[in-house]
Amino acid sequence: MRSLRIALAQINPIVGDFRYNTKKILEYTEKAEENDVDVVCFPELVLTGYPPEDLLLKPQFVEDNIAALEKIVRKTKDFNSVSIVGYVDAEDDIYNAAAVIHGGEIKGVYRKMFLPNYSVFDEERYFQAGKEPNLFTLGDVNFGVNICEDIRYPDGPGHVQALNGADILINISSSPYHAGKREFRKTMLSTRASDYAVFIAYVNLVGGQDELVFDGGSMIFDSDGKLVAQAKIFEEDLLIADLNLESVLRKRLHDPRRRKERLKVPEIPRIFICDRNRKGKSKIEGRIEEDLSIEEEIFRALVTGTRDYVRKNGFSKVLIGLSGGIDSSLVAAIAVEALGSENVIGVLMPSQFTSKSSVEDAEKLAENLGIRTIKIGISRIFEAYLEELKDVFEGRGWDSAEENIQARIRGNILMAISNKFGYLVLTTGNKSEMSVGYATLYGDMAGGFAVIKDVFKTMVYRIARHVNERAGREIIPERVFEKPPSAELREDQKDEDDLPPYSILDQILKAYIEEDKSYHEILAEGFDEELVKKVIRMVDRNEYKRRQAPPGIKITPRAFGKDRRLPITNRYVPW
Repeated sequence: MRSLRIALAQINPIVGDFRYNTKKILEYTEKAEENDVDVVCFPELVLTGYPPEDLLLKPQFVEDNIAALEKIVRKTKDFNSVSIVGYVDAEDDIYNAAAVIHGGEIKGVYRKMFLPNYSVFDEERYFQAGKEPNLFTLGDVNFGVNICEDIRYPDGPGHVQALNGADILINISSSPYHAGKREFRKTMLSTRASDYAVFIAYVNLVGGQDELVFDGGSMIFDSDGKLVAQAKIFEEDLLIADLNLESVLRKRLHDPRRRKERLKVPEIPRIFICDRNRKGKSKIEGRIEEDLSIEEEIFRALVTGTRDYVRKNGFSKVLIGLSGGIDSSLVAAIAVEALGSENVIGVLMPSQFTSKSSVEDAEKLAENLGIRTIKIGISRIFEAYLEELKDVFEGRGWDSAEENIQARIRGNILMAISNKFGYLVLTTGNKSEMSVGYATLYGDMAGGFAVIKDVFKTMVYRIARHVNERAGREIIPERVFEKPPSAELREDQKDEDDLPPYSILDQILKAYIEEDKSYHEILAEGFDEELVKKVIRMVDRNEYKRRQAPPGIKITPRAFGKDRRLPITNRYVPW
């Protein structure tokens, strides 16, 4: 029986830390070797970390990456298993590549052929595209290697590799997370496996890198498109499975289309690795880790992104301004899950407009989470500002200037504590607020990392509910869910004084920002004309604020930042 024992090593590298990444790769290679694995696969550009961005423009960085690969080749010289490692290949140019390693040498290299240049991807900025696929032979098994985007094209390199006799396609990937993407991946990979009549092993990166978070969830599909193994989600994992490849030939014999298609594709280079001895191995069944609810999925994405941003940038503790509202409550809960309660400090900064219930809710949240709090009132500082500005402001009524002074006082206090003790400030603004500019520049936007900047307000409530449900107790006080959202910067202020209800606002924002629907298309969905105009104006004129916001975790298909790039200065009016 022709079979292959494969290991998918979804690990969490650090961009530019070749020593750490090499150590991690060798650690997982040794685990695979202990399990008598034939092939162990690592994610795309795992050696450099993903995405390395403009580090790729530094020749020394590329050279260091090659040196790290050579170390892995030497260290695995006596291993029986074949290792597939993502790295940057260099010849006349640089390539996003996969090295196939065995017996102390690189047996062959595959260079990525389809370079994504959309959404958060800029690979054409850095890489030359590979020119042709290849095929590897390990004993009686033929396998093809390709990289991430390559598998998304029905007539891409995987199709050519399969028609040239590949029993299994190994796709090494670093595919960033957004909500709903896992189902797309599953459908696409299942379709490719069935159409090509081939096994597909897909290994994905895990962990956070700046605004991106990677969910892992590596998968294996058989030649009928059935999921036969799935790794953990948002965790490092080594997924091992024995694959019976006899089913590949049986399926191909029943599909006459393949014979016609085979005539249309060229022969590709074949690289022999070695013979192998498969005797005496007890079978390892592929495990299938269960999928998550959308609330748990997003929660884990936020936790992973926060943990890795804080830790990989050398911080140990974080600081959060606690208002007693839903946003800061959720951010605090995420931070505690990511870093531990001993590493999270909440700062309460009440003013004369802060309700007693808000202070109580913030204190109760902190007690439930077990975090330390600092309480600093801002009323006297605010009055001092007003006193110094009274001559400048003479003849002008109260407006957003006075409101924003309060927010900036709070931002100043948080940054002062941050500077003194080296804590990282986590901001608490959500996507709904950031979309329409309902935030104060250098005030509540001041900080180092914006945890929920890509989470709409309606989803904030859902995830906050989930926090309590998954804990089996009240973490976020019930009153926080019940009271109307308010910035509490003036008497009896409510968010809905300035904004439509979030249930309506979020629908318009999703249509305009994420789906790129036109003004007329949004109107056709039944929204009020003046309201749509107001929302679009607010979104467009607040681009300058968003450019100055700290980075935050990409959760939706279209996040602000590198995912959505609009000119600050423009006069386009869509009606």
